[in-house]
Amino acid sequence: MTDTAFRRSMLCLPASNAKALAKLAILECDATIYDLEDAVAPEMKAAARAALIGHFAAGAKPGVEHVIRINALSSPWGEADLEAVAQCRPDAVLVPKVERAADLAAVAATLDKAGLTETRLMAMIETPKGVLNAAAIAEAHAPRLAALVVGLNDLRKETKVPRGPNRHLLVPWLMQVVLAARAHGVVPIDAVSNDFRDLAAFEAECTEGRAMGFDGKMLIHPAQIEPANRRFGPSEEEITAARKIVAAFDAPEAVGQGAIKIDGEMVERLHLDEARKLLALLSFEGKGNP
Repeated sequence: MTDTAFRRSMLCLPASNAKALAKLAILECDATIYDLEDAVAPEMKAAARAALIGHFAAGAKPGVEHVIRINALSSPWGEADLEAVAQCRPDAVLVPKVERAADLAAVAATLDKAGLTETRLMAMIETPKGVLNAAAIAEAHAPRLAALVVGLNDLRKETKVPRGPNRHLLVPWLMQVVLAARAHGVVPIDAVSNDFRDLAAFEAECTEGRAMGFDGKMLIHPAQIEPANRRFGPSEEEITAARKIVAAFDAPEAVGQGAIKIDGEMVERLHLDEARKLLALLSFEGKGNP
């Protein structure tokens, strides 16, 4: 199982799209979500599964987290999707429209029977019940549950909140998912931005999402990868500040100190922990040497 330090950019693409699968080798997303659900028409489901099995057999790109989004087990395609998962052996399975812990338990049990006990779970939170039960879902399945991924298109449809130029009406629900994820050590992933041509609006949404506490974003187009990586990744200023905090606490005069002054501000050991985690992530990804 491949683990990843960053999930800044999780690119979702139809498993039935051979051209898109072929382009993955040159893309710099942190994770690929191979979609067997919404992006694949019912008459193409079988062909999509076959294409996905062939893609993995040929050797999926290393260093990237590979996630397969299945159809719900209650659908006509869910069980066949999990049979394909057993052949592909991805890092994680993304389950759509999760509303209760039992929705994931059934998937986990099927994976275990196939010998995929190390395969992680991810849950799409895209219904009112899913939002209300997000904490219970995360608590029941941590640490196997890797991420809660918000699906705003379905959530808007079910709540009748119309699409608009911003997401201010949805912020309470988004924050509820973030809180549930953080409470149980699960990564929260922000929803897709549908207009992939408007990259300025997309960047603004990434900035907003990071400010709300999301670790990354689900994407629908390769053009969104670079801005997502940049907006959800640490800036040079943050990296410099982290190194300065670690160096200051490593100094002999800081031994035994719970808080020290750096550049006129009091910095506590909780900030040291955050700094070390950031530098460890950079080292893991080969993006810097702490």
